[in-house]
Amino acid sequence: MRRGERRSHGGALSKAALEEQPGGGAMEAPPGSRGDSPPAAPGSSAAPGLRRSTESEVYDDGTNTFFWRAHTLTVLFILTCALGYVTLLEETPQDTAYNTKRGIVASILVFLCFGVTQAKDGPFSRPHPAYWRFWLCVSVVYELFLIFILFQTVHDGRQFMKYIDPNLGVALPERDYGGNCLIYDPGNKTDPFHNVWDKLDGFVPAHFLGWYLKTLMIRDWWMCMIISVMFEFLEYSLEHQLPNFSECWWDHWIMDVILCNGFGIYCGMKTLGWLSLKTYKWQGLWNIPTYKGKIKRIAFQFTPYSWVKFEWKPASSLRRWLAVCGIIFVFLLAELNTFYLKFVLWMPPEHYLVLLRLVFFVNVGGVGMREIYDFMDDPKFHKKLGQQAWLVAAITVTEFLIVVKYDPSTLMLSLPFYITQCWILGIMLVLTWTIWRFFIRDITLRCKEIRQQQQEHKYEKDKCLSNGDGHSSVPDEQNGNKLRERKL
Repeated sequence: MRRGERRSHGGALSKAALEEQPGGGAMEAPPGSRGDSPPAAPGSSAAPGLRRSTESEVYDDGTNTFFWRAHTLTVLFILTCALGYVTLLEETPQDTAYNTKRGIVASILVFLCFGVTQAKDGPFSRPHPAYWRFWLCVSVVYELFLIFILFQTVHDGRQFMKYIDPNLGVALPERDYGGNCLIYDPGNKTDPFHNVWDKLDGFVPAHFLGWYLKTLMIRDWWMCMIISVMFEFLEYSLEHQLPNFSECWWDHWIMDVILCNGFGIYCGMKTLGWLSLKTYKWQGLWNIPTYKGKIKRIAFQFTPYSWVKFEWKPASSLRRWLAVCGIIFVFLLAELNTFYLKFVLWMPPEHYLVLLRLVFFVNVGGVGMREIYDFMDDPKFHKKLGQQAWLVAAITVTEFLIVVKYDPSTLMLSLPFYITQCWILGIMLVLTWTIWRFFIRDITLRCKEIRQQQQEHKYEKDKCLSNGDGHSSVPDEQNGNKLRERKL
């Protein structure tokens, strides 16, 4: 659809510089461009003065083909023809429910067509900026749907799901993954490892794939491991609310944390290492002479345009520490919403809506994390939080509010006393470390610095007195220099 082609005299501007100027306003682009991933002039790279140290160097010949040009009039013409056909040539059925559903779907499709062609680009441009604009518009539609559900009664909200799937709206029992936790069951002569095989369902590869993609979003091994382990502690803590959280100890720590999550994080980190070392040199497809090169160029269209290594540095400042803690909290809340939403809306785990929600978060989560990182790491060019990150946060909060409204009795079930003690101890340790690291330690270092400066000043004074003139020669030299400057 559109491709950014903003250039400066010294080469292409960096991705961060193209989004917003230090003054807060977005930079103007030439007609038909959408500068979220700018190509450089032929044979040139991103200007080193504008490219961050964690951002890869990009070479682009600047080819702007039909694939990248704006097609707003074409989309408008096709949309008008489709609406004209429905209005003039198609007979309207005398079915109110069917017409209501079709009218809602048509309204959503028109909005998506507008957003894909007119919405603001985000930080990603591969495989195409229109792809990420589509998911931005889907985020808006999903948030509006959640708000609609939030304003219904509990009964009406659950029965409304029947309009999406007639099989919904019926209370379903939660599956308990606990029970017999023996890895080797000697009482079962036929298959003593039946407990292990029973736990190997479709969620095992889903766990691995999910954490592989989450690692590509977060781009930090420590944050991924913290979120993975924290979620298992949350499952332990909340298994009295949702039986689905009741699992065997080896299911929590061996199958989930070590095998599925751990191996997914490991593969994700290997992929991140390859992406950080990859050469980002782009040529137009018709500028490549060999068929092998053309096929390789088509395959690389589904890889990032450039690469930015995330350096979260949570201990560098209180602002970054609170931001990282907030990211982990929202991430865990979104994970919990997956289980609580299907519980309160009576959706079976294998329902396609549950899968679509996960696919949705995979696509919008990566953009949201990049926008959050840019907002934290480069505030000169990013004066406000990105649009996709804002929507992801709003969606996560709205989902949680639906859970609170639809089943407050489940959420109000008190935690067991020993679990409450563990969480209080953990929170106190985090608060204690925060106070020590960003307040007590800084005050101590500041006092040491002041004491050192006082000692150096005292040493200078004693040195001057030992010369017998009672004052330092440094000020005299400075005064003499000032007098010479005035004369000149």
